[in-house]
Amino acid sequence: MSSQNQIKVSIIIPVYNEEKTIIDILKKVNLQKINSISMEIIVINDGSKDHSLELLKNNPKLYTKLINLEKNKGKGAAVREGLKSAVGDYILFQDADMEYDPSEYEKLLEPVIKFDADIVMGSRLMTSSLTRHGGYARNRIGNNFITSLFNLLNNTTLTDIYSGYLIFRRSNITPSKLRTDGWEQQAEILSKIIRKSSKIYDVPIVYHGRTYEEGKKIKPRHILHIIGTIIREKILPTEN
Repeated sequence: MSSQNQIKVSIIIPVYNEEKTIIDILKKVNLQKINSISMEIIVINDGSKDHSLELLKNNPKLYTKLINLEKNKGKGAAVREGLKSAVGDYILFQDADMEYDPSEYEKLLEPVIKFDADIVMGSRLMTSSLTRHGGYARNRIGNNFITSLFNLLNNTTLTDIYSGYLIFRRSNITPSKLRTDGWEQQAEILSKIIRKSSKIYDVPIVYHGRTYEEGKKIKPRHILHIIGTIIREKILPTEN
């Protein structure tokens, strides 16, 4: 635990071609003031081809650390670099696309503050006051399938394993041990940390889903890689 009873949270924000939203999301993150919580904000530019990097360099007060990857290596590779740089007690994943609202942080961190949670997942599928659906049935069906598969193999009851909001103890993962670079990395991380966790919470969140025209990046084809990662981590688990 961090000094003076403060829990330090490392917020990891991978960015790829998010010039329309990155500054707004960082401003929202900076507005979050929560008792007992201190934050570091780590932004990883994953070889963006638009003006994302320029905007970030022009607004250094909005983040703690900026990591620039010259070439696009994939979301997982960007997250790994952020994990290597993080010093918080907990990790919090934040997408840069405005689908997930940082005003949810207080609710998401409540199980950490009150119950010393090991893992907290924001769930788009639990009862929430407002959810904008992107209109892609295959994505929803795929998410339900991979969540059910994960629960079956790991004896858990999570409701939404591919939510953009995942919080976990930094000490439960070793970045250099991660083998994946793409969208499947969240399945790898969750598979690893679940083995060291007993206090696991789902928290309902508001979700503003984007369409592909608006910049949504995850595709139905990514689900096959995610399924493979979930099965591999169960049959041939690697070190955390």
